[in-house]
Amino acid sequence: MSKVSKHPSIVMPTSQEDKAITAAAKADPDAQPLTPKQLKYMVPIRALRGRPKSESTKQLVSVRYSPEVLAYFKSTGEGWQSRMDGVLRDYVTRHSRRA
Repeated sequence: MSKVSKHPSIVMPTSQEDKAITAAAKADPDAQPLTPKQLKYMVPIRALRGRPKSESTKQLVSVRYSPEVLAYFKSTGEGWQSRMDGVLRDYVTRHSRRA
């Protein structure tokens, strides 16, 4: 059995073939070339992957809480970490006014 190349060779069209392909593409009303404005707004697919970047950056830390505190916040359902963050931010706001 012959080996199949993992990287198949790419055969480039001749200049005549390229002109024929370009002419056929331009003649197709459903496949018009992109305008310079459309090309300007194109984004590489890699840039669209993943979670959107948050405007408010938070820091990842490791903290130990008492089991009662964790049990309480976890019992409030999904988003318990955000609620815990809100409670801590309220505490900081109230206590920083006194200083």
